[in-house]
Amino acid sequence: MDIKRSKIETTAVTRQVDQFYKNTGNIYESVSILSKRANQISLELKEELNKKIAEFASASDNLEEVFENREQIEIARYYERLPKPSLMAVHEFLHDQVYFRNPHKEHSNEF
Repeated sequence: MDIKRSKIETTAVTRQVDQFYKNTGNIYESVSILSKRANQISLELKEELNKKIAEFASASDNLEEVFENREQIEIARYYERLPKPSLMAVHEFLHDQVYFRNPHKEHSNEF
């Protein structure tokens, strides 16, 4: 994902509402698009993290044998430092990097 390499704020930033009207004309539609994209990003990150952590899984798990693996700690820290998926979605939306369509609007234009 190139999202991780881009300059996205890691904290919440106050934004002007009119920025969210420019693509859809409806603030509620924009929020819906943002939430769906944030869910997609979250699932992608979760799958990626699970694949990396699965490499360290041992065949037999004992409660007494809990080892701290330095590589696992570094991977966890890396993912903790990433911006939240909602902030990534807002960044993509404001920079016109999200593709979306509304089938209801397309269907109503055909008649």
